[in-house]
Amino acid sequence: MTGHVLKHLGETKLELGPLGGREGNWRSGRDAAGVLWLALDKADSGTNTISGDVLRELETHVTAAEAELPRAVVLRSAKTGGFAAGADITSFDRMGDEGAADLLMQGHAVLDRLEKLACPTICVVHGAALGAGFELALACDARVAVPGASFGFPEVKLGLHPGLGGTFRLPALIDPTEAMTMMLTGKTVHTDRARSLGIVDAVVEERHVAAAVHALVEKGIERHEPGLKARALGFEQARTMMARQMRSRTEQKAPAEHYPAPHALIELWEEHGTDRATMQRGEVVSFANLLKTPSSKNLRRVFFLQQTLKETGRGTDGIAHVHVIGAGAMGADIAAVAAIKGKTVTLGDLSLDTLGQAVKQAETLCHDKHLSPAETRDALDRLMPDPRGYGIARADLVIEAAPEQSEVKEKIYAELGNRMKPDAILATNTSSLSLDKLAEAAPDKVRFAGLHFFNPVGRVDLVEVVRGARTNAETVDRLAAFCGAIGKLPALVSDHPGFVVNRILTPYLMEAMVLLDEGVSKEEIDSAARQFGMPMGPVTLADQVGLDVGLKVAESLHDRLDTPLPDITSDLRDKVAAGHLGRKTGRGFYDWSEGAPQGQSDMRPPPDLTDRLILPMLNAAVEVLRADVASDADAIDAAMIFATGWAPFRGGPLHYARARGAKAVTDRLRELAEAHGPRFTPDDGWQGFG
Repeated sequence: MTGHVLKHLGETKLELGPLGGREGNWRSGRDAAGVLWLALDKADSGTNTISGDVLRELETHVTAAEAELPRAVVLRSAKTGGFAAGADITSFDRMGDEGAADLLMQGHAVLDRLEKLACPTICVVHGAALGAGFELALACDARVAVPGASFGFPEVKLGLHPGLGGTFRLPALIDPTEAMTMMLTGKTVHTDRARSLGIVDAVVEERHVAAAVHALVEKGIERHEPGLKARALGFEQARTMMARQMRSRTEQKAPAEHYPAPHALIELWEEHGTDRATMQRGEVVSFANLLKTPSSKNLRRVFFLQQTLKETGRGTDGIAHVHVIGAGAMGADIAAVAAIKGKTVTLGDLSLDTLGQAVKQAETLCHDKHLSPAETRDALDRLMPDPRGYGIARADLVIEAAPEQSEVKEKIYAELGNRMKPDAILATNTSSLSLDKLAEAAPDKVRFAGLHFFNPVGRVDLVEVVRGARTNAETVDRLAAFCGAIGKLPALVSDHPGFVVNRILTPYLMEAMVLLDEGVSKEEIDSAARQFGMPMGPVTLADQVGLDVGLKVAESLHDRLDTPLPDITSDLRDKVAAGHLGRKTGRGFYDWSEGAPQGQSDMRPPPDLTDRLILPMLNAAVEVLRADVASDADAIDAAMIFATGWAPFRGGPLHYARARGAKAVTDRLRELAEAHGPRFTPDDGWQGFG
């Protein structure tokens, strides 16, 4: 191709065709072969989103193409970070107030015209094409993916479903049940899977994009014919049967009472699946209605809480080399995550067998993260077992992930004094010990802080960055930026018993132990929590975390709180003493020997049971807010949602408390205190909360 322009951004070179300057949010130009290249380059943003102005400007380019038909149209992104992250979610509240259906129909009209152009349309995708970005790609005749590309509809996580044609274009392109699964779960499919499903027509390296585009134009683009399953699902009876199965599976993970969006999508597909015109109209009406639901409003709130945490993690960390002390489950995962994200990591432990297991664990995590063989090799090359601790002298950050015993940690700190660089940071992964007490043994108190990861590190995004009384601001800023650099969400908190997450979560777990002691079945307890909206019940969670870990946290907090915890039950102590620690030993309160337990009661729990589990968390959250452990209520809600999965459709514990009403909550707490003891006494922070 002659006269092509390569855009150089950092080390990435994108084939963008003969583009002129940016006009609004798009760059455009025709190459010597008559192909029109349109590159989305959202103004004043590092990430492309599909907003009203983006679509209106695209309509202008489509109009020009209709008037002077090019040989083909190529759409892609001019941003190195990816194709498009989806719709501009900040506009959703306005859409609800300004006639969402009308605005959606305007967007549909643009994509319909793009789809109907009398020349081939090709979308080139690098990075992520999500939500409305994926819908834009689906409106094209063909899709070319660069390795690493991914596709998905995360709208269900916002209490919505696709709203710009995804509900009918994706099922028409690939196996309808696969399409519905993608939309119902919000899961992303990566390059190879996207190719096997039929989402993309070709996968080529960036340097071959232009050649691939011209090859498609030369040979013509084959129209996708529906497969046998798609034709079968054209019959109403078959579709109804499949919809019934989808509802049953969806209800188990996302009950319609709490998450109406996936159920609305199933109904839409069942009623209109083979009729594109009615499906399109139904999609618009359904999307507009879902925008107004409390579930969607709260889930969109959660999205913005996440964005705030991401902003906290922006900046320069000045950390190239990380040394992790302790290669147990937590230390190994911390080291692996840092290495995967490009840090040089040395991992220290006295046991060579433990270090070997840590490397295997890192390789498994690379696979789980969909790294290519080359990326896996590079990550493992950056992770170096270091039994003698040579890396300590070179490390910019030393993370201590030793057992949760003050004397063990203090002994480690005493040995670090003359080995660390003068400006290096020492961080502890303690989950419940007093940071200020540990700081007394730290070699440099101003560069000592908590960096509390959650298990499993590879899946839980939140990290509590804990500031002690002597920790300086630079250390906190660097640790927050380090979290951002390794793909984590930093929650800035102060030293407090249990910090934020464990202080709020522990009463939930301990109350479940008391209920077991009272004779309530574990299935009924867990079901009460799940029906409220928790991702798993407290008994299952205790087994998952490890009963020994839960016991240590409870013992650590028991005598340090204003509001008492429930007494630690003899049953919990006996199980720990017998070595029945939960999932990791195959047996705890549940039997894990054959996988995750399935026991659950479908009975509606009594309000007293649910309140005994949930209200102590609200009470603890108010205590944490009163004590200024976190900056504000939103920070506390964000920490609980992204560390524990706390009923996201309710917006977080303090948001839920406001919705229920401070007076209603405190009145109920007093009733529970009278019936069950002072652990339910309302915290002083309720005064003025609302």
